[in-house]
Amino acid sequence: MHNCKIFIALLIFTLFFQGKSYAQFGIAHEIGVKAGPASFFTDYGERWNVRNNLNNAGYGIGISHYMNFAYKTDCHYSQAASFFTNHFRIRNELDYFYSKLEHYGPVASKPTLGGQLLRAMHGESEIIEGGIHLEYHPFRIRDFTHSGYMFSPYISLGGHFVSYKADAYSDLGSLQNPKNVFPTFIGGMDFDRGSTYSIIGGLGLRYRLGFRHDLLIEARGQYYGSDWLDGLNIDAPQNKFNDYIFWVNVGYVYYINFQ
Repeated sequence: MHNCKIFIALLIFTLFFQGKSYAQFGIAHEIGVKAGPASFFTDYGERWNVRNNLNNAGYGIGISHYMNFAYKTDCHYSQAASFFTNHFRIRNELDYFYSKLEHYGPVASKPTLGGQLLRAMHGESEIIEGGIHLEYHPFRIRDFTHSGYMFSPYISLGGHFVSYKADAYSDLGSLQNPKNVFPTFIGGMDFDRGSTYSIIGGLGLRYRLGFRHDLLIEARGQYYGSDWLDGLNIDAPQNKFNDYIFWVNVGYVYYINFQ
């Protein structure tokens, strides 16, 4: 609940700050909101097990501020505009992710003590992150925004600062008791709040609704600089990667000061 209050406060601040118009500098500002399922690839279950990844999917919501440099309306625009102006947007973004986490996979499904320990363990992860992205649009942005195209694909690359909090419990009793913990996780649990970074790559598509309105759909992967986002970090051969999120979202974009 505390993280939700922080997130809402940051959303309000972002909307207020980015609502200012800077058209005199030839830049249009856009505000977007998005939401969708987010699959958590963590130390819960087998990382590349399809059932595990589908069942451990949570959700993500976000707000974005875009800087659109293809704003100027002078008649010499097409000759004077640079390649960057024609094809790139800068996106500032703030996101919130949450998922409940369970152990799925061959080991957890066995009628053994180890399987029982895994099935009895339940966790959750809550993440707030924000940062900057660079979007590349193969089609000219100005042509799309003036209805030259109905669709505009893009690719993006960005980096975020991340704050996370994980928690877990067992149906068998306290996780402080080693008898209630799968042996691999003993000494590899930490549920304190932490911070790290994420590197993000995405593919997206905008659809033109009207003069000031777009819909978008985006799929992206987020690789984190920490393996503690789920509260687990095991010293095992199969634990070769940090935590990862795959997020598919649908969003709406409004052009604040566009002509």
